[in-house]
Amino acid sequence: MTAGNADLVDDPRAEAVALAYSAGDAAPRVVAKGRGLIAREIIERAREAGVYVHESPEMVALLMQVDLDARIPPQLYVAIAELLAWLYRMETAAGRNS
Repeated sequence: MTAGNADLVDDPRAEAVALAYSAGDAAPRVVAKGRGLIAREIIERAREAGVYVHESPEMVALLMQVDLDARIPPQLYVAIAELLAWLYRMETAAGRNS
C-alpha cells in the first residue's frame, strides 16, 4: 500500500494506491486506488488490517496511471521489487522483536 501523504488524508488531493502480490503472480496488481475520501478509506483499511502504508508521492503518481486490477508495467518492476524487499525486511525485523 502506498500513499502520496498518509498524514494528509483529509486533503481532497491526497491519493492512495493498494497493491496485491502473491507467490506465482507475474507482477503485483493494483487492487485499489483513489483520491480524497477514497484515499482516506484505503489508508484506514490498510492500517486496520496491519498493512504498512508507504508514503511516496512519486510512486503514487506512477501507480495512479495503472488501471484497477491491472498488473504493474515492467517499467515499475525494479521500484516495486525494491519496495517489497524493504517491506519484507521490515516485517522480518519486527517479527524478531516481538
